Amino acid sequence: MSRSCELTGKGVQSGNNVSHANNKTRRKFLPNLCDVTLISDALGQRYRLRVSAAALRSVEHRGGLDAFLLKASETELSMRARLLRRQIVKKTATA
Repeated sequence: MSRSCELTGKGVQSGNNVSHANNKTRRKFLPNLCDVTLISDALGQRYRLRVSAAALRSVEHRGGLDAFLLKASETELSMRARLLRRQIVKKTATA
């Protein structure tokens, strides 16, 4: 499982540890990933996703998983999230 958010695409960044003596060593900045279960209102199902804490706040702010996915661009979504987005679009178009 990769260390990246399935909804926002936020991933590992690299940088330097800088000491008081200004010595620089390489390090990784890992995203704050959480395993969560989100409910799709349109599909009536639960989905387990690995999302960052910031993405979880964005999902709540936009009004749920369906609203978030409909507003998000497909380029930053994972393959599972893209499939879920397509299903939601198809379901809302028929309703």
